[in-house]
Order: sequence, then C-alpha cells, then structure tokens
Amino acid sequence: MGVIALGTGIFGTVVYAAPMAVETSIRPLERPGGVVQAVTEIKISDAGFQRWIQAFRARAQAQGISEGVFQQAFRDVHYDAKIVELDRNQSEFTKTIWDYLDSAASDTRVANGKKALAQHRGVLDEIEQRYGVEAEIVTAIWGLESAYGAVRGNTKVIEALATLSYDGRRGAFFEAQLIDALKILQNGDTTPANMTGSWAGAMGHTQFMPTSYQTFAQDFRGDGKRDIWSDDPTDALASTAAYLAKSGWITGQPWGVEVVLPDGFDYGLTGHPTKKSPDAWAAMGIRDINGNAVPNHGPASILMPGGAKGAAFMIFKNFNVIERYNSADAYVIGVGHLSNRITGGPAIQSDWPREDRALKLAERKELQERLSKAGFDTQGIDGKIGPKTIAAIRAYQRSMGDIPDGYASLAVLKKLR
Repeated sequence: MGVIALGTGIFGTVVYAAPMAVETSIRPLERPGGVVQAVTEIKISDAGFQRWIQAFRARAQAQGISEGVFQQAFRDVHYDAKIVELDRNQSEFTKTIWDYLDSAASDTRVANGKKALAQHRGVLDEIEQRYGVEAEIVTAIWGLESAYGAVRGNTKVIEALATLSYDGRRGAFFEAQLIDALKILQNGDTTPANMTGSWAGAMGHTQFMPTSYQTFAQDFRGDGKRDIWSDDPTDALASTAAYLAKSGWITGQPWGVEVVLPDGFDYGLTGHPTKKSPDAWAAMGIRDINGNAVPNHGPASILMPGGAKGAAFMIFKNFNVIERYNSADAYVIGVGHLSNRITGGPAIQSDWPREDRALKLAERKELQERLSKAGFDTQGIDGKIGPKTIAAIRAYQRSMGDIPDGYASLAVLKKLR
C-alpha cells in the first residue's frame, strides 16, 4: 500500500501501421553501474555452474526431457552474475503509488494503447468473445508488461533460469520454471534462440513465466504452436485472456471505481478483508466521483493505496483476478486505470500526497521493528508492507488518535522514532 516493491509478474517488436512513441515496460530495470565482480570470481562461479548443469541433467531427464533437447538448450549457457544481482536487489525497486500510476497511465502509454487497441481490434474482439475478458483489459496488461510488445526482453531464458536455480536463493522455484521451459522447447513451441524474455524468465508480449505458460498459453489460430514470442501478438493476448478467464473473470464487472468517502468515515473499514454491497457502501455515504451511488456489481471493498490523503477505490472481484497476474495493488490499479483511459475514461480525479516519498527497504524494516517494540506486532521484519503490517499501523494510529488508514508513511515512522 502506498509504497510498492516491483518484481516479476507471472506473465514479461510489433510493427505498427503508424509510428508510435515508445514507452518502456514498467518492470524494474538494471540500476546504474550494473554488476561489478572480479573475473576470477565469475570463472569460479561458472565452473561450479557447469557442474550443477551436469547434476541437473539427470533431474531434467527424470521429468521427461530428452537428451537432445537438453543438449540443444544448454549449448553455450554460462553463469550470469548480473542476473543474480538483479534478483537479490528487487526489494530496492520502490515507487510511490502515484509515481507508478503516472507511468502506468502516462499520455504516451494511453495514446499507444488506443492505437494498439484499434490496430488489433479484430483479433481482440474474437478473444473477448471466446474468453469473456474485455479487449481493453487485455490491451492494458500488454501495455504494462511490454509496452505493447516493444520491450519484450532479450535475455536468454534458459541461461537466466539456470543461473537463478544454481544461485539457490529461490532455487526450487526457478528450477521448476526451468523444467517447464525445457518442456516448452520439447513441445516445439519455440527454439532456445527465440526463447528470450526478462532476467527472471518472464516471456513474450505479456510476460508469462514458464509454469503459467504451460497452464494457460493458447494456440489461438490452431497452427500447432503457442507462440507468445513472435511479432504477431495473437497467441500472447489470447493466453492473457485465458489466464484471467480461468482465474474467475466476471464479464462486464469493473475492476474498480474511484469513489469519494464522506466526512467522518471509519477508515478501519478500508482494505481487502472488509466487503459490502455497493448499496451498503452507498448507505454510508460513499459516492463515485460524479456524486452517484455505485451500481451493484457485487461485493466490494474500499481501497486507499495512498492513505487518507489519496484516492479511494471501490474494488470488485475482478480486481482480485488481475492480482493473480501480479499481486501488487498498484499493478492492478495501473491495469484497470489504463484500460479505462484507453477507452476514453478520465484520469484519476483525487489528489495524492505527492509531498511524501517512498520508504526505503531499511526504513520499512525499521517501521516494522518499531511497531512491534511498541506493542503492535507486525509478525515479521521483512520490509514488505502487507496486511499484518497495515493492521499494526492502523492499531498504532488509533492509539495516537490519528486517522487509521494503515498508510506506511515517513510521518508514521518519524512519530515512532
């Protein structure tokens, strides 16, 4: 909430009819300076890495990977220290919610989204008819994941996943991804040379991880391949719609609606756990930005990702479905808001506390430590502002007579100090 750490989601150059200004993907990029590491150290790591590959060969074969596919996939694969550095520093990639949304729904991304939606309207309409997921939602995910195909990633996926498996910090997770990547190659969907993506193995126009690809990827035209890598985005867009559909997407339900809260509203009722009907929220004085009661789209929660000084949203089940794609609230709001803007909707009307800055990782940990020592247990010191930390902040704010919005701000940290 308020501050987010951007990592890899589960999904990571289209030639357009008309020139388009290019906006990058808003996945974290390598920080200036890159990785500094002695050549001898890299050589030692690569020697150990090559031994790991030989041991992994037996595990891959036990999972049904043929020797021929294995040899082809691992030809010229080496340990990449830069990949490990990026993985270990993910938690440092932080933005405030408003900075994130400024990029997610920038003028350039909105304009490019309108062009992409218009150019691919035919196939997107077919996809919407088959899976029941609105074309603008699929387009918005495409826009955030790869800037409508312009930034799909050029890292060799097998090398990246093997490096991360060998590194061991999340070895079991990445080895499972690596096995499925080899199964994709064995199935003939693509080749090792074409299997490129992000540093963490997310691939194609909408950045699927291999395990998600295995479960959800679609051969929309029936040509025998589920091709999410080529310049033609059809299979990737269909795969994204299939993922959302199989995750419970409700056709016609909005992801959320920007709302205005009445004076004296109990901020303790905000957050994912508290759900009420829109009629019940309306009875408490909550209205949309035009002053109207929100239509009954089903049970809803009130979300305030920037605290009491920021925008508020009434969110529905489809919000949680998009979270299956990427669990950060900011990402879901980014997808939803971009989809609204692509179809002519307004920008977010409420202000944000733009005077605030994002807390650094050390500060988030300090916040958790100080809350716990003050008797408001966050049940862990990991620097992640999740539901337990938000509940602790709320309890602390109540004890101090402050608005209990659960917002992890620098002001709260300073008061704890």
